[in-house]
Amino acid sequence: MAGKSPHADIRVRRVYDPAEPSDGARVLIDRLWPRGLSKADALLTEWCKDAAPSTELRRWYGHRGELFERFAESYRDELARDPAQAALRHLRELAGEGPLTLLTATKDAARSHAAVLAEVLCEAP
Repeated sequence: MAGKSPHADIRVRRVYDPAEPSDGARVLIDRLWPRGLSKADALLTEWCKDAAPSTELRRWYGHRGELFERFAESYRDELARDPAQAALRHLRELAGEGPLTLLTATKDAARSHAAVLAEVLCEAP
């Protein structure tokens, strides 16, 4: 899934997928480093842990599809507070400079925090 707005080119990809020239800034938005991936192989612009859901929320969700809507709502609540607010401002700045690719290790990126974050970033600040 890729979030889009007239003002930004924001996409969501798995960190394990090969980098593409059109990725622009590549930002890992998971709280934990992806298993089996070296920092050199990730080809990251940066790692933005503060944009990730809290450990408690991540564990509660456990990527169970039936909980996604409640997870998304709770995650949006977390994004409305610091330090996530500062991370959102920074990610919007990156998106304003060119394409922004949000990277996650999650298997189902469409039902993940990355998809929710892309939507939030495409909304008015």
